[in-house]
Amino acid sequence: MVTRLVHDNVEWISDDLAAYTIVDRGDGRLTVTSPEGTFDVFTASVGDTVWVGIDGEAIDFEIRTDESAQTSGGRDQDALMPPMSATVVRLQVKPGDRVSAGDTLVVLEAMKMELPIRAPRDGAVRAVHCAEGQLVHPGTALVEIE
Repeated sequence: MVTRLVHDNVEWISDDLAAYTIVDRGDGRLTVTSPEGTFDVFTASVGDTVWVGIDGEAIDFEIRTDESAQTSGGRDQDALMPPMSATVVRLQVKPGDRVSAGDTLVVLEAMKMELPIRAPRDGAVRAVHCAEGQLVHPGTALVEIE
C-alpha cells in the first residue's frame, strides 16, 4: 500500500509509512527517522515556492494551481526574495547578464542548508541588491530582471 503524507504543502510518499517517524519541531523544522537513519529537515515557503532542506541540501518545489499557472506576477516577485532570513553565500550574476528561466541567480544559506534563488523567466539582470556575506530578510529584493 502506498501512503501519502502532506505537511506544510510538502508531500511524502512511501509504501511503508509506518517505518517513518516525523516529529514537527516548529518553525519549519522536522526530524524524520527512517530505516536509513535520522535526518533534520527544514522547510520554508514564500508564495508558491517551497524549499525543503535535508542534511544541508535544498530542493525547491513550485506549487502550481490553475490560477498560478495563468498568472505569474506574484511568482516573479517572490522568486527574487529570500524565503527566510539568510546569508548570501554566492552571487552568480551581475547587472547586464542574460539569464534563462530556472538559472540560479543567488545562493543563500539558512539553517545549514543552501537555498538557490532562481530566475522566474528569461531576461537581463537589471540590478543586484545584495552582496556575498550579507544577511538578507524576507521581503528584500535581491535581483531585478528586465
